[in-house]
Amino acid sequence: MKSLKYKIVFALAGLVFITGCSKKFEDFSQNKNKPVAVPAGVLLRAILNDVVVYPGGYEDKAAQYIASNYTYYGDNKYWTGSANWNFGTLNNVLAMEATAEKLSGTPNNPYHALGLFLRSFFFVSMSEKVGDVPMSEALQGIKNIAPKYDSQKDVFKQSLVWLDSSNIILTDILANGFLEFSGDFYYNPSDNASSARDALVHWQKAVNSYRLRVLIELSKKTGEADLNVKGQFNDIVSNPSKYPIFGSNSDNLQYVYNDKFNYYPDNATNYGNNAGRLNLGSTFLNTLSSLNDLRAMVLAEPARGLGFGDTDFRSYVGAPLGENLSTLASESGAGRLSLYNYNHYYSGLTGEPTFIISYAEVCLSIAEAINRGWTTGSAETWYMNGVKAMFDFYGIKDGDNTVTLRKADGTGNLVYTVPFSFATYFNQPAVKYKGDNADGLSQIITQKYLAYFRNSGLQGYYLWRRTGLPTFDIGAGTGNGNKIPKRFQYPNNEISVNGTNLSAAITSQFGGAGDDINADIWLVK
Repeated sequence: MKSLKYKIVFALAGLVFITGCSKKFEDFSQNKNKPVAVPAGVLLRAILNDVVVYPGGYEDKAAQYIASNYTYYGDNKYWTGSANWNFGTLNNVLAMEATAEKLSGTPNNPYHALGLFLRSFFFVSMSEKVGDVPMSEALQGIKNIAPKYDSQKDVFKQSLVWLDSSNIILTDILANGFLEFSGDFYYNPSDNASSARDALVHWQKAVNSYRLRVLIELSKKTGEADLNVKGQFNDIVSNPSKYPIFGSNSDNLQYVYNDKFNYYPDNATNYGNNAGRLNLGSTFLNTLSSLNDLRAMVLAEPARGLGFGDTDFRSYVGAPLGENLSTLASESGAGRLSLYNYNHYYSGLTGEPTFIISYAEVCLSIAEAINRGWTTGSAETWYMNGVKAMFDFYGIKDGDNTVTLRKADGTGNLVYTVPFSFATYFNQPAVKYKGDNADGLSQIITQKYLAYFRNSGLQGYYLWRRTGLPTFDIGAGTGNGNKIPKRFQYPNNEISVNGTNLSAAITSQFGGAGDDINADIWLVK
C-alpha cells in the first residue's frame, strides 16, 4: 500500500507538470493563506514603535541628565564609535506609502502624509548624528547598493519640503474627507474610526510643530537664502489656520506606557537592580535646585548626608559626570548625591509618558525665535507658557503640592506639603525674563534643556551642541580627553559596502580630520 500510494502521488505530480507547463513556477509556490501585501496600518504601527527613544539610556547621559555610580551598570563616558541608522525603518515607510496609494488610488491619503513626516524625522535624526548621509539615491535596494551622500544642508532642505507637503495633504484630507486610517497608537490608540479624524488633526499639529524644531536647529544657518529659515518659521507661527501647531499638553506626541506589557524603563520590577546605582546628573539637578524649582523634589530623593531638610533645595545635589565612578559611588553611598525619587520611578509600572515632540518645546522654540528676531510676539509669554507646561506635566500646581519621599532606611514614605507659587518662581532674578537679548536667550535655552529631561532622545545634547548651554561637566568620568564629542562616527558597515562615497563625504566635511567624533558638522558651524 505504501508503494502504491507514492506511485499515485508521483503520477499526479507528473500530470500537474504536463498540463500546467504554460504556468510559471511562482503560481504553484504561492501560499494562498498568506497576505500578498502587509496592510498600511500594520506597517505604520511597526514604524511608530521606532519613533520613540526610551529614557534611561546613553541619550540621557549624553545630555547629562543621569549618571551611573556603579561600573556593572555602565560608566559615564561619551561614545567613541558609530551611529545607528534607520534605513530599515525608512524602507517600511516607503512600503506603507506604496500600499496605501495602491489601495486608495491616490497619494493624498493619511499614510502618505505621515510617511512624508516620518521620512523627514528619520533622515534628520540620522544627519543630526553624523552630518552628511545618503538620501537622494538611498532606499533603492539592489538597484543602487552604494548611494552617494547628500550634504547635511540638502537633507534639511528636502526634509522641510516634505514637512510642508505633509501639511498640505493633511489639510486637503481633513477638508474633503479621509480614507481608512489605522495603526496609530499615539493619537488613535484604539483604531476607532470615529476618532480617526481627530487623530489626523493632532498629527497635522505634530508635523508643523516638528518643522519648528527643524528650523530652530538651523539657527546658525539663517544666512542661507535658499533655506529661508526665518521666513519659514515666521510663516508657521503667523498663520495658525494654515499651519496649526501644538496648543497644550493634550497635543503632545508622546509614548504612553501601560501596566500589561509595556512598562516604563524604570519601574517597580527593576528597583533592586538599578535604584541605588543611578543618580540625577549635576548639570540638570543642580540647575533645578538653584532655581528653587519644585521639579527637583518630584524627580529626586534628597541627599540626606548633607544635613539639610528634605524640603530644602540644598538637599538636591546631582552627580557630576566628570568625576570617576569610585568617587561617585562613595559620595552617593554617603548620601551626598541625589538618587531617583523612589515614588516617582519605582512604585509602579507605567511612569510618565515619553515625549517625541512636546507643547513645552514648541513654546520655548517660539520664545527663542522671537528673542532672535525671527518673528514677532512676546518671548516672555511663550517662555513662561513653556515652563508652566512642564510644571503641569509633572503635576505641579500653583499652591500646595504633595511631595512623597522615601524614608532614609527604605521602610516607608514621608509625605510633605510644599507650597509653590508661579509668581514667586518667575520673579526670581535668575528666572524673570531679562529681555530679547543674550541673557534672555540663555534663560530660554536653560528651560528648554530642563524640559528635554528624559524626553525627545538626544535633543538635550543637541541643544548644548548648538548653543553651548548649559555648561556640561567634563573630566576623567566623561572620557574623550576632557572633550564632549560633537558627533558620532559613520556606521562600520558603510566602509565595506559604500566605502568610496563614504570617504568622499568625510573628506568634503572634515578634510584631513577624518571621521572624527570631535569635528563640527555643518549644522553647528
